[in-house]
Amino acid sequence: MQDPEKLKALHRERFGAEPKVFVAPGRVNLIGEHTDYAEGFVMPAAIDFATLAGISPRSDGKVTIRAENYGEERVYEAGALPKTRSRDWSDYPVGVLKMLEADFPPAHRDDPSLRSGAMNGAQLRVGSDGRRIPGLSLTLWGDVPLGAGLSSSAAVEVATAIAVADLVGAKYTGQEMARLCQRAENQFVGSACGIMDQFVSVNAREGHALLLDCRDLSYRLAPIPPDVALVIANTMVKHAVTGGEYTSRRAEVEEAAAAIARHRPEVKFLRDATMEDLERWGGEMSENARKRARHVITENQRTVAAADALIRKDLRELGLLMAEAHRSYSRDFEASCDECDTMVELAQDLPGLIGARLTGGGFGGCTVNLVAAGQAEGFRVALAERYRARTGIDPQILICHASAGAHRLE
Repeated sequence: MQDPEKLKALHRERFGAEPKVFVAPGRVNLIGEHTDYAEGFVMPAAIDFATLAGISPRSDGKVTIRAENYGEERVYEAGALPKTRSRDWSDYPVGVLKMLEADFPPAHRDDPSLRSGAMNGAQLRVGSDGRRIPGLSLTLWGDVPLGAGLSSSAAVEVATAIAVADLVGAKYTGQEMARLCQRAENQFVGSACGIMDQFVSVNAREGHALLLDCRDLSYRLAPIPPDVALVIANTMVKHAVTGGEYTSRRAEVEEAAAAIARHRPEVKFLRDATMEDLERWGGEMSENARKRARHVITENQRTVAAADALIRKDLRELGLLMAEAHRSYSRDFEASCDECDTMVELAQDLPGLIGARLTGGGFGGCTVNLVAAGQAEGFRVALAERYRARTGIDPQILICHASAGAHRLE
């Protein structure tokens, strides 16, 4: 994680104000891919790579957002946030501000005092100038690898949301905050993502994975043994969840659910479907939709089984489930690539490996490897050497641990 004291110094130097600092982690998904928008199960863990947000109020009615990673800054009128996206890094914090603004009740210009209002559980102090989002300076600085499938975007969204909510006095539950950030990505950024990334960034607990039921957002924690490390191997093949592949896969998942629902109207999402349903009515959908459905239905089963295995410390079973999940992701969902398959293959006989698979939205990005902690460094070095020799690409391989969810740093 970047140094919060350095962030404070950068913010003071640029804006002449002492900021409050908040942190929101990235995440790695141990198992459960493209099941979230089918109202299924996922099992992510937050990682100790994160986005920091430093925030302070302004008196000039400006919203100024600085991204230290890019060395860029955007300035807006607080009452006139952009209506359309810019297709760059600023869309993520601006999208959150737009969703917060939509959540807030109208201001009352005739009252010079601060008023309180509520919507969807949020409590807000609104200024007498009528602005729903007040003037503020926001500095963002993170070390979640970009385009690697570790949810750098959700970390930015959540860090922005908790910082601005604190500034204006809004109160959200963990579920509400996650949904607000998901709406920012769905409605403003234009990515049809599910809620997993934002949810775990808000609600994670240190040392645990989180089995999330994406239907009702209930969850249970699965402790990761302290002698197990998360080794994240970046193939250096970047993905973008706003690309056409992600959208087409989601459409195929929805096509499959609709075909089954013609016979079983209670099937609103593939969460409700079974392999028997697919065998019986799979001929009424496209071949691609049938394959995507097979992945989602079996992945839901594997994800629940993996949480049970982790809870009872059956790491052998967990590793087998991860291997099955990768095969399904690569062959049925067709969301892997040669480099990702190679990274998983090269890990198989390395000492200390418990399980390996592609993680994240797919089409590039990272693999996640559960590795005996005492052998993690040797594993990291050997996997990098093998991958470099096979592909000519120098990978980024990180040794991580499960971290806590978003919070203010004192």
